[in-house]
Amino acid sequence: MSKILIRGAKVLGGEPQDVLIEGENIVATGTGLDAEGATVIEAAGQILLPGLVDLHTHLREPGREDSETVLTGTKAAAVGGFTAVHAMANTFPVADTAGVVEQVWRLGKESGYCDVQPVGAVTVGLEGKQLAELGAMHDSAAGVKVFSDDGKCVDDAVIMRRALEYVKAFDGVVAQHAQEPRLTEGAQMNEGVVSAELGLGGWPAVAEESIIARDVLLAAHVGSRVHICHLSTAGSVEIIRWAKSKGWDVTAEVTPHHLLLTDELVRTYNPVYKVNPPLRTEADVMALREALADGTIDCVATDHAPHPHEDKDCEWAAAAMGMVGLETALSVVQQTMVDTGLLDWAGVADRMSLRPAAIGRLEGHGRPVSAGEPANLTLVDPAYRGAVDPAGFASRSRNTPYEGRELPGRVTHTFLRGRATVVDGKLA
Repeated sequence: MSKILIRGAKVLGGEPQDVLIEGENIVATGTGLDAEGATVIEAAGQILLPGLVDLHTHLREPGREDSETVLTGTKAAAVGGFTAVHAMANTFPVADTAGVVEQVWRLGKESGYCDVQPVGAVTVGLEGKQLAELGAMHDSAAGVKVFSDDGKCVDDAVIMRRALEYVKAFDGVVAQHAQEPRLTEGAQMNEGVVSAELGLGGWPAVAEESIIARDVLLAAHVGSRVHICHLSTAGSVEIIRWAKSKGWDVTAEVTPHHLLLTDELVRTYNPVYKVNPPLRTEADVMALREALADGTIDCVATDHAPHPHEDKDCEWAAAAMGMVGLETALSVVQQTMVDTGLLDWAGVADRMSLRPAAIGRLEGHGRPVSAGEPANLTLVDPAYRGAVDPAGFASRSRNTPYEGRELPGRVTHTFLRGRATVVDGKLA
């Protein structure tokens, strides 16, 4: 079995330690560990985290391989420090049957760069009219635990209630894309001062908040788990905070771009900033940061949404919504949360590994960095500073809002069950 000694890394940002990996597991931690026969990685000044887990990734395969494939998406994930991703169901065909989720799961196994956990659709064809094969997807080889019509809202309250009741049987969770469709018809950006000045159709905060309020009440009523995707407004934060104060089984995520970018960027009319939910105000951004810091928002999820060049290199109204995010997520979190003092590195490990793994009921990930645990690990150089160059992305798509922007931190190594998938910042 291969042996790897990571020497002098700050585990979760603490005191420098050595971590010895043998085969698929961590076998020892401490100082002055014996390196005989081991490949040694000198990691002084670097941060060692459990492998990151993304609850919200669009891998596009099957059907939109021009944007991304499971292989290219998992390569991008590994470069970003992720050892597991949850692949959203809005593929072609939709992942609404056992057959499709098993296909995605097997493609993930073949890629080898990170674990791929398929997310099953809540409704047939994402049409919101009839429940999909939730039980069959759970009982399949893919073992689906998370269900979402992401990209579309399950806006019918009866369908949402039935889904919440159904997944209780196997401790599943419904992940809701909170967007009241009637309130967002023709919407192009956040409704506010900027949309009024630009004359673009406004996307009101209440379109998100009204669905969240309904769904936390439904989850409480049936005693089930609901997870809110890509929270984006200060009002949404308050509803989640209230629901949690009641002891209800409600969790929520925020994207890196909603922690950093605001609707002021839309003044450029650059479609790279067009996203669902839209970029909000500075006040919303600050509320999201505080909520992530105090635990009201449970985790960071990328909502990695790759698009081919032609879907973004066009006029604003015709452009697709979404941004790639796997390769820049940790850097954005360092800039917005760590460098501002809102979170320490142990907090980052909690929000980007432990909690998302727990919400997705994902075994072997989000584990402590200690002897006997799977060696799913990420090594980060927090002192690094560099401009984002999408030409070097492992993702098939380049629609990043950070092109040319200097971001801190760089993943130097990623390990999936003891095997290096990234070495010195490059794919192994």
